[in-house]
Amino acid sequence: MNKLAEEKSPYLLQHANNPVDWLPWGEAAFQIAREQNKPIFLSIGYSTCHWCHVMEHESFENVETARYMNEHFVNIKVDREERPDVDKLYMTFVQATTGSGGWPLSIFLTPELKPFFGGTYFPPQSAYGRISFPELLQRISTAWQDDRDKVIESGDSVISALDRYAGLASYSGSDGVDWNEIAAHCMEHFQQVYDMQNGGFGDAPKFPRPVTHDFLHRYYALHKDEVALQMSRQTLIAMGNGGMNDHLGGGFHRYAVDSQWIVSHFEKMLYDQAQLVVSYLEMFQFTGNSYYADIARNTLDYVLRDLTHTGGGFFAGEDADSLPDANSTHKEEGAFYVWTQQEIEQALGSEAAARFGYYYGIEEKGNAPTEGDPHGEFKGKNILHFPQQPDAEAADFLRECREKLFAIRETRPRPHRDEKIIVAWNGLTISAFARAAQVLEDAKYLEAAKRAAQFIKAELWDESSVTLLRHYKDGAANVAGFAEDYAFLVRGLLDLFEATFEIEWLEWAQQLNSAMLEKFWDEQGGGLYSSAPDENILLRFKEDYDGAEPSPNSIAAQNCIRLHHLFEDAGLREKAEAIFKAFAGRLRDAAPAMPLLLAAQMSFNAPPLHIFIVAGADNDETKHLLRAIHEVFLPGKTLVVLDESLQEYFATRLPFVAEMKVRDGKATAYVCRDFACHAPVTSAEELLEELTGSFA
Repeated sequence: MNKLAEEKSPYLLQHANNPVDWLPWGEAAFQIAREQNKPIFLSIGYSTCHWCHVMEHESFENVETARYMNEHFVNIKVDREERPDVDKLYMTFVQATTGSGGWPLSIFLTPELKPFFGGTYFPPQSAYGRISFPELLQRISTAWQDDRDKVIESGDSVISALDRYAGLASYSGSDGVDWNEIAAHCMEHFQQVYDMQNGGFGDAPKFPRPVTHDFLHRYYALHKDEVALQMSRQTLIAMGNGGMNDHLGGGFHRYAVDSQWIVSHFEKMLYDQAQLVVSYLEMFQFTGNSYYADIARNTLDYVLRDLTHTGGGFFAGEDADSLPDANSTHKEEGAFYVWTQQEIEQALGSEAAARFGYYYGIEEKGNAPTEGDPHGEFKGKNILHFPQQPDAEAADFLRECREKLFAIRETRPRPHRDEKIIVAWNGLTISAFARAAQVLEDAKYLEAAKRAAQFIKAELWDESSVTLLRHYKDGAANVAGFAEDYAFLVRGLLDLFEATFEIEWLEWAQQLNSAMLEKFWDEQGGGLYSSAPDENILLRFKEDYDGAEPSPNSIAAQNCIRLHHLFEDAGLREKAEAIFKAFAGRLRDAAPAMPLLLAAQMSFNAPPLHIFIVAGADNDETKHLLRAIHEVFLPGKTLVVLDESLQEYFATRLPFVAEMKVRDGKATAYVCRDFACHAPVTSAEELLEELTGSFA
């Protein structure tokens, strides 16, 4: 066992018995490199990463390769989910020098932590146009011995270049920016790259990118552009019907390898589940079609069943690879999820299997399209997808078949589960459960959101120092939270407050938001740095890319706007505006890279919408009014149900609230839009009429 055995990260623990003398990121490793004057080999990955497992098996478990690494390098392992600041710095270097990136991330550093060469996966023998890892080690070692000064000079110049790039995160204001024009250009881009035949944006591989749906939904709500809604709707249907959706157990896989959404990369990540649930809930609000609600439910139920800690927090994800059967020793990608036709016939009987196969695309030789299976990994295997829509009678039949197949699948060896509880991803998931509790009216989802928030507050929040820790695994890890942890959790707590109207969640959200601004705010250029100052992190970046996970700056801008509307706090409005100014230049040049930040800006410029319900004696009346509100997509709304204590609380911040009274003894809704309050209403029908078509 090497030093990783003392860590909490599942990814680091996976490498604890490698023959490589791995060290965790930290001063002890850096000191060894300086004392021995050796270059550092830094390997970054995460526990559910398929190619990370491949490189481990091929290279890090190889005794000869490990011996050479131990003799010539100081070897450091980093879990990218635990230390996104380390990953961001060195991923930026690799992307800048090679034009691409990914995991495993393989970087060579000077003892002063300056990168001078990097890449991703390197095979054990030269192949795929890539140098072999053993040969690369030898070349790097020779260069270090024979031409060390040049290597060090290269590292210095790289850091200087990256420093200049990091400085581009700030622009001198947003004077002359036409935000409507930027939004229109972003919309045009999505139309240009949209796959009209298969749904999705661009060609294979196709990734879910919920921030795109966030933008399209808000663009439609503001401009009533049917194309925006159509692109989102078709893409959500394509993902829901395709193999990326786990039709037996719920939840979404990481991405589709092919253009038709059939062949998946089979890992499941918590942040995908959380964000996609919200996308499907919003489409349900637009259409009223239960198809979208059912997918949201299935995804949330998967999280409750397979990704929930007994204490309430949510685990990070599940691996793509697993053992085909209990007697196997070699894991295969998707083994837990795929089926031969014979296995389905054995489970269901030949007649039922034929009918089931019609709806789910089952073929005798396997259904993976050639483009999605270039190495023949899924030959003879079937990935469940849903090309045919059933009628009501067929739907009952298919549900019974799925239940039988699910029970059989549960007896298979399960994929590895990463049991880190990451605050940022839990924040996104709390938001998803809280919003689902409102839209779907299911109390178990609200309970799940509350338990997760309580878990984080108990295990990962230090009130004395006003500090979040990053993650929990058999106890809290000694890693301070990043900007995304604060921002994402604040959003989750604001959504939880709107689902419960319990003041503790709102007050904690305020406290966290203030702490985030104090720890990460750039007073000179505006916007949030992703990490706090750290002498071992050579550069701090301001994350602006809304990718698989949203940027903390995008979420923080939304949070500041919401808190401003709740408390009329002009300082928070100024902070949101400063974020938009800081990234105005990048939004002008590359708005499709930041669709959530652009969506936040649209909410910033839109007329505010406040909805207050003064609760009466009959709780059912309040529920009817809330049901009407949650039927409608109202981005940026401020919603509060006022009991006596909450009315007193908000009256000191929003004086007009003090005058709101129950009418005719019934729960009464007050709608204030664009700085003007409408006449109070007591019926759900009147309230729905007030709200339909509004945007805030």
